[in-house]
Amino acid sequence: MKNIKIADTTLCRENNSFSFKEKIEIARQLEKLSVDIIELPEIENTRTDVLLVRTISAFVKNGTISVGAGTSKKSIDDAAEALSAASNASIRIELPVSPVGMEYNCHKKPAKMLEWIKETVKLAKEKVSDVEFCATDATRAETEFLYEAIKGATQAGADKITVCDSAGSMLPDDFAKFVKDIIDNTGVPIGIKCNDKTGLAAAQAILAVRCGASCVKCAVGGDTVSLDTMGSIIKEYGIDYGISSGIKYTELHRIVNQINWITDNAKNDRSTVTVSAEFEGIRLDKSDSEETVLAAVSQLGYDLSQEDSVKVYEEFLRVASKKNVGAKELDAIVASAALQVPSAYKLKSYIINNGNIITASAHIALEHDGEIVEGIELGDGPIDASFIAIDKIIGAHYELDDFQIQAVTEGKEAMGSAVVKLRSGGKLYSGNGISTDIIGASIRAYLNAINKIVYEEGQV
Repeated sequence: MKNIKIADTTLCRENNSFSFKEKIEIARQLEKLSVDIIELPEIENTRTDVLLVRTISAFVKNGTISVGAGTSKKSIDDAAEALSAASNASIRIELPVSPVGMEYNCHKKPAKMLEWIKETVKLAKEKVSDVEFCATDATRAETEFLYEAIKGATQAGADKITVCDSAGSMLPDDFAKFVKDIIDNTGVPIGIKCNDKTGLAAAQAILAVRCGASCVKCAVGGDTVSLDTMGSIIKEYGIDYGISSGIKYTELHRIVNQINWITDNAKNDRSTVTVSAEFEGIRLDKSDSEETVLAAVSQLGYDLSQEDSVKVYEEFLRVASKKNVGAKELDAIVASAALQVPSAYKLKSYIINNGNIITASAHIALEHDGEIVEGIELGDGPIDASFIAIDKIIGAHYELDDFQIQAVTEGKEAMGSAVVKLRSGGKLYSGNGISTDIIGASIRAYLNAINKIVYEEGQV
């Protein structure tokens, strides 16, 4: 039985409008599905893109995280820096090999392109142990040059080779023969990526697999082989044709639907940040067992100790005696009951300046180790400015996974409750704050979550 590697390219879609949190959620679902490789595009913004890769690295332990590079030496350095915390890291050197692609995209003649392929693969190999060379327009390349490029990349240290039919220019049987000829002439294992503009990508892929291809690049949506379709084909026909994959077939359709829900909302500019579709199904009442409640807590992303699990369930029973509990209420219960720790940082005062003709600013004063430390920062709104000021004071920044505000009493003097969820080292920490001033509630919730991280990670 030949095992086919599945590489997912959903997060590499051109002009994708996913938010940071949506990208994290898609990667988390792909890890649950056990795809072999999660592909990310070339680093463009060294601040946000590197943070994204590092955040994903915190929870992707079984699959490989692959980051694109090759357009410059800096792109390789940026990819290596982003992948520094990944358990299984790969740099993907993506370069054209057709005459038009080399000239138009890279301004290089064939001889110079061969040198560049070897040089970039060698540089990447010095940074990480796994390097992939992708010939992005392989089906339009001159045959002998393509073979030379593949052999050169392999000699320079490439561990994987992928050929792409970027234009969707070949019929399935022709593409399968194309792949077989490459394998026969180079002796190198070949992965494939097919364009689905004619609806034939899945047929191209499965015929190429039967002719020796070892890896297929798939995606949820986009213009390549459908992950759902490829998984279903291997599941249905794998035994008959001696092929298999490591993806979890029982989870396939549910996870693909979940990712589709995220991508559809991203297309229509609807936020999926507050509560994802998977979480909307959380409906608990006082008759639910501790096991059921803790399973829902785990679904929200929390990893609680036994002691905190007991506290959360006790608080759940108290709340559930008065009302049914959904995802938002369960978040607030975890925030208020779990991991209550001594406050390394205490809020002493805050001054907020905000208006429709000035940039919001926050002046935050915290007490730490008996001393008052202060920070003044500007931000996109008073809460953003407050969070930035706190980050500056403590000298650390944690990924903001979620932020919710809701009224807990009625009337002009209503109490506002804020829940902040921060992620550190792949683990989720939730903080809760209550005040008649919603900015104050948000600041207290943010500090509450930070104090939990500081306490558990031993930074005090």
